[in-house]
Amino acid sequence: MGGCIDALKPEIILARSSFREAREYIKKNIREYHEVEPGYRIFDVHIIGVPPLYIGVEGEHVIFPYTKPCHGTFVVKIPGGAEIARLRERK
Repeated sequence: MGGCIDALKPEIILARSSFREAREYIKKNIREYHEVEPGYRIFDVHIIGVPPLYIGVEGEHVIFPYTKPCHGTFVVKIPGGAEIARLRERK
């Protein structure tokens, strides 16, 4: 994982997946999810990928795809705090 995300000690739910696998995992396993555009900023990192991109909310955590160059895409789970409120306000 990259700089800022590492510091948050993410729980890795799915490792080295494709953009599609990450999207399908969130869509099938997380009840509340929000579609965001490529480049959406969360925890000071930009989410990249092929749309649609989803960020899930589960309790007080956010679940989202994070791509690390040369390592692939991971689905990570991190305490969400203000990020959850920001996601919900987008509607």
